[in-house]
Amino acid sequence: MPNGSLDRHLFGRPGDAPVLTWEQRYKVAAGVASALNYLHHDYDHVVIHRDMKPSNIMLDAAFNARLGDFGLARALDADKTSYTDRAGLPGTLGYIAPECFHTGRATRELDVFGFGAVVLEIVCGRRNSCCHPAGCSQLLEEAWELHGAGSVLEAVDPRLAGAFDEAEAERLLLLGLACSHPNPGERPTAQAILQILTHSAPPPDVPPSRPAFMWPAVLVKGDEEMCTSGSSATCSTVMTSSL
Repeated sequence: MPNGSLDRHLFGRPGDAPVLTWEQRYKVAAGVASALNYLHHDYDHVVIHRDMKPSNIMLDAAFNARLGDFGLARALDADKTSYTDRAGLPGTLGYIAPECFHTGRATRELDVFGFGAVVLEIVCGRRNSCCHPAGCSQLLEEAWELHGAGSVLEAVDPRLAGAFDEAEAERLLLLGLACSHPNPGERPTAQAILQILTHSAPPPDVPPSRPAFMWPAVLVKGDEEMCTSGSSATCSTVMTSSL
């Protein structure tokens, strides 16, 4: 791709690539959302990408986003909502949803969580670095704190020097937080994400502080229950107020 990866533009060394304008950032986010909606809802089979991150998003000459690296992707049978990887859960820390460390399953909600992390990186211009499997990241925590303080726009990449649409920035930041919800059933679907980004739907309602992670979590929208082993040890409730 002529403009390389999104990762290079967001996190490359000064001079490696021009800083993305606000219009380009919003366009990239909408393009990735469109690709995700296609994989989850419009393709013949549900496809779980399983490795949503900026280095897997390529930009063409017009800065249209192309979702790449399908080496970890899996298609699901029509009657399935998740895929269990017997070799272990693949992906990258910071983009893997916390429930996946309990289930070992790749679901659409996993992709949505990864998309939320990418959206925050696009807006903030900072890497969603994470070294803890519970999904903790400094970027996500700071975004929640700023949102709770009523100053979420302070998270916007300072390299933009104020040259951004405040309403769109707030929309993207709230969407990123909604997609990063600790409980999978509370995350928007790819269809809802696309509607929000195309202004066909309002920004999501996001609580003022990050909700607790509870396990087992109940998926909504018709997905199967996450806890299926019947083991009391596996199905015990886990609560984490600050991941």
